[in-house]
Amino acid sequence: MSAIAGILELSHEYSSGETMMHMMKALQKYPADDANIWRRDGLSMGCHAQWITPESINEELPRYDATRELAITADAIIDNRKQLCDQLDIDYSARKTITDSELILAAYMKWGRRAPKYLIGDYAFVIWDERRHQLFGARDLLGRRTLYYHHGPARFAFCTVINPLFEVPGIHKKINESWFAEFLAIPMMMDTIDVHSTAYGEIMQLPPAHSFTVAKGTVTIEQYDELAASSPKLKLKTNGDYEDAFREVFQEAVRSKLRTHRQVGVRLSGGLDSGAVACFAAKPLSQEGKVLHAYSYVPSAAFEDWTPRRLIADETPYIQASARYIGNIEENYLDFEGRNAIREMDTVLELMEGPYKFFENSFWLTGMLERAQEQNVGVMLNGSRGNYTISWGDPIDHYARLLRTLRWTNFYQEIKHYARVMRTGRSVVIPIIAKQAYAYWMRSALAKRKSAIPLVIHPDFAARTKVIEKLMPHHVGLADYAPDEVTARNNQFQRLSVSNHIGTSNTKLSLPYAVSERDPTSDPRVVRFCLSLPDEQYIQHGIDRSLIRRSTEGCLPDMVRMNIRARGVQGADWIYRMLPDWGAFRYQMEKLCRDSAAAHYLNVPQIKQSLEKLGTEPKLEYAFDHDARLLMRSLIAYRFIQQCS
Repeated sequence: MSAIAGILELSHEYSSGETMMHMMKALQKYPADDANIWRRDGLSMGCHAQWITPESINEELPRYDATRELAITADAIIDNRKQLCDQLDIDYSARKTITDSELILAAYMKWGRRAPKYLIGDYAFVIWDERRHQLFGARDLLGRRTLYYHHGPARFAFCTVINPLFEVPGIHKKINESWFAEFLAIPMMMDTIDVHSTAYGEIMQLPPAHSFTVAKGTVTIEQYDELAASSPKLKLKTNGDYEDAFREVFQEAVRSKLRTHRQVGVRLSGGLDSGAVACFAAKPLSQEGKVLHAYSYVPSAAFEDWTPRRLIADETPYIQASARYIGNIEENYLDFEGRNAIREMDTVLELMEGPYKFFENSFWLTGMLERAQEQNVGVMLNGSRGNYTISWGDPIDHYARLLRTLRWTNFYQEIKHYARVMRTGRSVVIPIIAKQAYAYWMRSALAKRKSAIPLVIHPDFAARTKVIEKLMPHHVGLADYAPDEVTARNNQFQRLSVSNHIGTSNTKLSLPYAVSERDPTSDPRVVRFCLSLPDEQYIQHGIDRSLIRRSTEGCLPDMVRMNIRARGVQGADWIYRMLPDWGAFRYQMEKLCRDSAAAHYLNVPQIKQSLEKLGTEPKLEYAFDHDARLLMRSLIAYRFIQQCS
């Protein structure tokens, strides 16, 4: 994992050398094992390198290959090294030591601009092709690493993060109102639908699964691949065959992400996704003589759990059960006493280089990375997209599909099993399923009916940018209609906005700690495999998430593996943590309401109404309340506005 930067001069009136030095200096806030600049014929490229993999130790980046007349700077960890070595006829004696950047150059030599399609991993790279006199760059399929750029008459500049680009003459820190309108209008966790723009008007972002080519002063952006949801369904004979196939694909994805000369960590909750990642990682690490460091968030000891019985605010018993059943795991239970969303706000704003929405868990996401850095962890595993891959499948939605498609026999059998598993009667379950099926049939009407969720955005700002009309077709929480589970999953991987949101957060949060966040549940091989499975592999005999439950038998304890009725919920204690600072929080919100700059963008009347609802001593139950979230997101947006003024 590294930060890359560069400037290509497009005019003889401009010299990039001094600016490049300033950009690299701006990257010094991040830890690095090495930092270098390479210059040639109006081009400057730099790399602020963090050596994560064994092959990256002492790797020289940027690197110029005189034989090929190619130069590369890269922020890359390539996972399908063996496959690439076979395809590229790499000599067996070189396969263990060849660097990922050398593999990328070899792929470019063979496939040209199609090369990214053959690469699996987390990467952003830029190649200078001296023979063609062109610059070529790409970002990985799921956008796990970032790449920003600016194109002006005199220059093309790029960087892993945004702030160094403000060192380039002529680039100003001015709010991109179109982007900001989307950020404020979307009530969901997602930042924006637009994957090309950023919070700043003069800086663009290369989307996931895209490449750029700069030649003769022209920038061409193109998509090189996609995760197609319409791929043929995999047809195997037995459940056992599906389980074996899953274990093979998932094990390879996990194993490929363990490649580091340092230690390996995992964000471990009490659920199936992170538990599956941990159990598939612990044994290979044991064979290397390494232990898996698990980092788990737990609420403060004084927190009184207010959540309903079906939700688990403190997952400690489940985490302990998984860690001790799997073995070879060193547990770290972290309550981050004294830290909360408002005390960490300015820090996270700086890390994210703009506004963000994940305030409930912001302090423990960074806190875990701090602890991991202290313990020399180079790779932090997680299972953040498992709900849409390895453990996908909502039973109610599945049964509604059976009902809609008139598969009566299957519907009757599954309902009978589901009622037994949930210890309830079919007379209770069937009306719920019928309502879900009816909602699907009525989706056109519901999609036009606006949601009652209060919005942060000022109505006049929304009208001026026409943002609501733009966003309504995208199912981002502005309408009463919510897509069915199949559509929601397809949207996760067909629409680049979700991957862009996740990848941007991962890059910006992990870079300051030199810890690479890696998610096997979003490995393209795993995603494509899971999308190819018939729905019945995910829901069987009344049990949801059936495939992962069956596939981890003997790997995870039944307490976790077969936990059907209760789900872990993180962030239930964020208001409790805020109570000591609530007076200061209200003071800042009242200041916001008096500021004309805030009133230009933010819905001040709604903010006042939400503030009155929560009062001077908010109930802990407001942790998942729309008004409470609106207030926190308003303050984050306001501080961003102040930074840009």
